Amino acid sequence: MKIKRYIVNNMSEAMNMIRYELGREAVIISQRKVKKPGFLGYFMKKQLEVTAAVDNSKKQEEAVVEKVKPQFQPQAQALSQAQMAPTQQIIQQSFPQNYEQNMDIMKEIQDMRNALNEIKEGSNNKVVKKNKIQLKLENNDVSEALIKKILTTIKNIRGDVDENTRLRRAIEKLVTISDDKMQDRVILIGPTGVGKTTTIAKLAGRLSLTEKKKVGLLTVDTYRIGAVDQLKTYADILNLPFKVVLSLKDMEAAIESMADCDVILIDTTGRSSKNVMQISELRAFVEKANASSIHLVISCTTKEKDITAITEGFRELNYNNVIITKLDETTTYGSIVNILDSAKKPLSFVTTGQNVPDDLMRITKAQVSDLILGEFEQVN
Repeated sequence: MKIKRYIVNNMSEAMNMIRYELGREAVIISQRKVKKPGFLGYFMKKQLEVTAAVDNSKKQEEAVVEKVKPQFQPQAQALSQAQMAPTQQIIQQSFPQNYEQNMDIMKEIQDMRNALNEIKEGSNNKVVKKNKIQLKLENNDVSEALIKKILTTIKNIRGDVDENTRLRRAIEKLVTISDDKMQDRVILIGPTGVGKTTTIAKLAGRLSLTEKKKVGLLTVDTYRIGAVDQLKTYADILNLPFKVVLSLKDMEAAIESMADCDVILIDTTGRSSKNVMQISELRAFVEKANASSIHLVISCTTKEKDITAITEGFRELNYNNVIITKLDETTTYGSIVNILDSAKKPLSFVTTGQNVPDDLMRITKAQVSDLILGEFEQVN
């Protein structure tokens, strides 16, 4: 450690001198205003006394120790054991009159260094301990934001209930189940590859065979090869009226032709939520259909980062329900609450396989909790 004092007119002058003599690594230890020495000093402007220091390398300090060893041979052992001994020798030789004061400064600097090193080491070695609830939710792909929300909810649940019950209640608070009656005109929208056409066939089978409603099928999905034929095949098997819509005018005519149906299910073309033009084109068909309910269809296998893009991208179409598909294609179900939290809409159905119409079901809040906690065995 090299310490030097400068008497200057201003700080700018001091900085120039310090950088020139001590280098850019030097730091200012203290500064104070002083009078110029001598009688005339009482009548002149005060000057600035600046004390600066620079930390030399260990090699320089060791060189100083070797230099003074012959003069202080009896104390050589003590000097080698004392951490600050080399620096003390420099200070004592450079500022013999202010030795004690400068040693106080040196001690403060060393204390600050030690404190900073402790903070740095503590930060590097810090391990965030996670409790078993956090780990369980993480392993089931619940998003970090929702895990925090669940943990906060658990803390706020009152009453003498066990931890598992608190966890289940916290998860259930994130879920809203739709009471949609599936009547009039119902539209399914969503990205490509989520199983909209198969889902609409399952809905048609459920409504016509189980609920004994008269169902009509429309599709505007003329882009995907085989989509029209697939839905027409289902319509023929179930003996349901079927129409293909190519334009907005076709939509109006097709709906009028099925005026006697209790429910008209409308299949749409899969669109990218990031393609504004495609979403706008689809919006024209959705508005023309004037549906009583619009269901966003999204796969349970959707990555967390893509969920927000999909739910926000399709929000322009004013969907009011969510259908989550492909529960049979994953072993973790945290994405269910991730999707519902992002969409801020109720869950109407889930699909659990390719069988039409069997692999379509409504589930309860408790069953969603069971799925996420690995306690629901019927999804296969």
